[in-house]
Amino acid sequence: MEERNDCTLLNVVKDGVSLAGLPCEGHVHIVVLSGELTFYDGKHTRHAHADDLVIWQLSNTISHVTCSKDFDADILVVSPGFLQEFNPEMVWASKGFIFIKANPVFHLDSASKRLIAGDFDLFKTRAADEGTLFKRDILGRIMQIFLFDLWSVLHHHMPTMEASDNASRIFLQFLAQVQQHCRGQRDVAFYANQLCISSKYLSQVSKSVSGLPASEWISFYSTYELVTLLNDQSKTLTEVADLMHFETLSHFSRYTKKLLGKSPTEYRKN
Repeated sequence: MEERNDCTLLNVVKDGVSLAGLPCEGHVHIVVLSGELTFYDGKHTRHAHADDLVIWQLSNTISHVTCSKDFDADILVVSPGFLQEFNPEMVWASKGFIFIKANPVFHLDSASKRLIAGDFDLFKTRAADEGTLFKRDILGRIMQIFLFDLWSVLHHHMPTMEASDNASRIFLQFLAQVQQHCRGQRDVAFYANQLCISSKYLSQVSKSVSGLPASEWISFYSTYELVTLLNDQSKTLTEVADLMHFETLSHFSRYTKKLLGKSPTEYRKN
């Protein structure tokens, strides 16, 4: 759709798209038209049906994707950089991020369906304009409209939270740092130093924006990375420990048991 692959709009049937083959670094928005979609988001197995909107925030956290034979959907894939550049509002971005992480599938009523479908049609129409001088900026403005419409759809369901624009910005920067470094860095102090703030202030920001302390978010992402590596049977436990930056296997084993309730060996056996 766009030469820099900032955003791509596809249809499963018309374009022969496999959801399992989507770019793992992108944010994926799926409007289910027919059939059933099933996937695992790192914590739960989710199911989506016709008129459901599915959002995968960085789809590298998604696995075990299966579709029924009659499955069809429109799919919008957006790069993280493009989304960040054209994000119109930090507070709602934080609220949406948190809500969608816990609720990646939600049903669209008729009014919401018209809103989202209209945005997808606008993406499709303007993306087809070849040689448009400001094409990327135009698509960015459509992205902003889509986000406002998405937040409007979700606002009745989102948890109530009070946060300043600056707090929201810090929180999203914190999450980006955690995604990048969580295999080797599991202390709040590291991320606070990266953001040039105190550990206490980072924890306050995380609590005010998400309702969870910073340590919980670090644990969430670290657990996902740990489980992903343990599920890869081609890697030995020593290799997994090295990739998670543990100096000894005993330390690695204690950490795994703390997070998963099982030693690495027990987890793989089960």
